[in-house]
Amino acid sequence: MSPPTSPLTFSPVMSAQMWDSATEMWGAAAEGTANYWLGALMGGAGPLDVADDALRWWGAMTERQEPTWHSPNELVLESPTAALRDFSQGSRKQVVPTLVLPPQAGHHSCIVDYSTEQSQIETIRGAGLERVWSMEWLGADQSTKHAGISDYVEFLERCVEEIGQPVNLIGDCQGGWLAAIYAALHPDQINTLTLAGSPIDFHAGEGPIHEWVKQLCSTGDISFYEAMVAGAGGVMPGDYILGGFITIKPENELSKQLQLLANLDDPTHRRRYAEFEDWFKFTQDLPGDFYLWIVRELFRDNKLIAGQIEVGGRKADLSKLKMPLNLLAGATDHITPPPQVFAAADVMSTPAKDVTRRTTSGGHLGLFMGREALREHWPPILADVLAHSRTRASKGRAQRAARAKTPADRKTIPAP
Repeated sequence: MSPPTSPLTFSPVMSAQMWDSATEMWGAAAEGTANYWLGALMGGAGPLDVADDALRWWGAMTERQEPTWHSPNELVLESPTAALRDFSQGSRKQVVPTLVLPPQAGHHSCIVDYSTEQSQIETIRGAGLERVWSMEWLGADQSTKHAGISDYVEFLERCVEEIGQPVNLIGDCQGGWLAAIYAALHPDQINTLTLAGSPIDFHAGEGPIHEWVKQLCSTGDISFYEAMVAGAGGVMPGDYILGGFITIKPENELSKQLQLLANLDDPTHRRRYAEFEDWFKFTQDLPGDFYLWIVRELFRDNKLIAGQIEVGGRKADLSKLKMPLNLLAGATDHITPPPQVFAAADVMSTPAKDVTRRTTSGGHLGLFMGREALREHWPPILADVLAHSRTRASKGRAQRAARAKTPADRKTIPAP
């Protein structure tokens, strides 16, 4: 199937966004170039020095390493599409366990444990919720290209069984809508629900992703996306997703690379640059069937907010959810605008006194690894989760005792 051949006609919102990006790109280019040449001239750099800088710059931009987890953990469950990691470090603290669902958009899940200084996992542990687990989404290949939403929900069921219900469920970005779907299917298993940068109403606000989906699905089908998946042998390449993110805000990419050029001799800047680029540019593929389901059911048809999502013949009706709800959004988040996140409170039946809404001053990724979010916003959210967790600890102990032993096929494997 081929992409639509008719010429694109951009909506006023998209045209304005593209104009703003072009303007900011020119500004970033001018500022970054000026900063480099000012430093070079002040340092007495000659032609050979400039050539050497160009080589070092290119090397720093292209040399990528696979990102890794930073906190001690154990791999306790694994399926072809996902894994479960235990970050509890043997803690027996009497609190409800916490399960984190990281973003799932073509990058490694370790963004929730980004570095020793910026770790959502360690922030959770530091808040007293020491019994914490995280999902790890695994890259797709030909053997998993047909995996779908049911496969992820079924593995989550195994994970909750392993951990012991009820759990505090924390969902970041795409992990958030999956957390909301799972909570709607198994409300009795969820103690509290926390969503950060998670689209629940995919059509709310003026997000560029929604505008692009409207444009590319203007004829009512998703042939553009189907062609990308078909052309890649049935998977959605992570590099395609990465390219899409960069296209949304190209000025950010240009500014980042020019800042690197101007700070080649600053080891701290280069280290932070490498840490982020290793995570951002080391991509993984998504199962094609799963990706097309997301585009069709969520981004195009917005079925989650309408209560029309079905998994395994069961409806995921968010209006029936009453558990404590915490919502975190970024004021400048162009991936998931705040209205898409806060819509969860409008559709769920959680009492107003049990709903928390917080907004950082930053963008999307900062919600999961930014210093402002980890220092100012996550601690009070997690304090509220902890307050609701102590009252459920006795019930959790009884349920864990009922699962006396872990089956032999779920042997704990130490993480490398």
